[in-house]
Amino acid sequence: MVPAKHVMRMPWGEVRTGVSNAGEYLCKATALFKMSMISSLDIYSEHFGLTERPFSLVPDPSFLYWSKQHRSAYTMLEYGLMTRAPITMITGEVGAGKTTLLLHLLQMLDDQVQVGMISNAHSSDRSELIRWIMQSLSQEMSRDASFVEMFKQFQDYLVDEYAKGRRVILVFDEAQNLNRETLEELRMLTNINSNKDVLLQLVLVGQPELRDIVRNPDLVQFSQRIAASFHIPAMDGDTVRSYIEHRLRVAGAKTMFFEDDACQLIYEVTGGVPRLVNQLCDLAMVYGFSEGGPPITLSVVRQILSDGAFFGVGALVLRNKIN
Repeated sequence: MVPAKHVMRMPWGEVRTGVSNAGEYLCKATALFKMSMISSLDIYSEHFGLTERPFSLVPDPSFLYWSKQHRSAYTMLEYGLMTRAPITMITGEVGAGKTTLLLHLLQMLDDQVQVGMISNAHSSDRSELIRWIMQSLSQEMSRDASFVEMFKQFQDYLVDEYAKGRRVILVFDEAQNLNRETLEELRMLTNINSNKDVLLQLVLVGQPELRDIVRNPDLVQFSQRIAASFHIPAMDGDTVRSYIEHRLRVAGAKTMFFEDDACQLIYEVTGGVPRLVNQLCDLAMVYGFSEGGPPITLSVVRQILSDGAFFGVGALVLRNKIN
């Protein structure tokens, strides 16, 4: 596995520098989070015989569970990049695992791909957009440059990378925040491509409303350039149980110590959304630790809901039923 070259995650309005590949950035972010939690995690991990926390909320490709839906989404991402689709779009609910899937893909790219990663994009100013795109690609730009000058610099950069046998991919995470004007500007950027020469590819990753946005009649030209897309649905009950077992195994567990009826209730409460499953399972581990578990039983999960410790989608309804 060769790390992607020059991958940067760029929040709109914040520049991150000094990290040249996705794997390094991910490792540093995960390490900082773990260091902040180390005093409690040692007790937590030792009690359950684990090497690390299995249900962290930090996106971590090493814990990626390849459900049928995530395999399909990843295949579509690969297809879009390999066929040099102008625009690839992946959507899913909050916490569906989109970012984790994306980080895994970035780790698998070779050094013939230059990636600029931008998240929480919301500006409709085209000069600001092109400036952030260039910064995400580690390209310096004059503060006084006009849009025409910035666009030419961006175009020259793409042509130069193409001449070197490299292609450029711009990834927009949380792309549902892009407004119509910004999407139209992105479409215009893909006009740089001509015939068989693909200099630039776009990957949009966002929540379900992104699909509704791009289906708007006044964005028909944009939607026609989406050559690959997939929506990641929530997990079903059986998949939730397998997901929990997988994460425990990756964290060093020798057995599956969440009982089946506990897994079923976790599914019902979370609706099968991975991030919510992680939250509730993590609480179950804390409660289980305090009660001397494993196993993690149905009563443990019910107690969490009764205490109001979990604020997930279906928690309030089920808590009212329990109480």
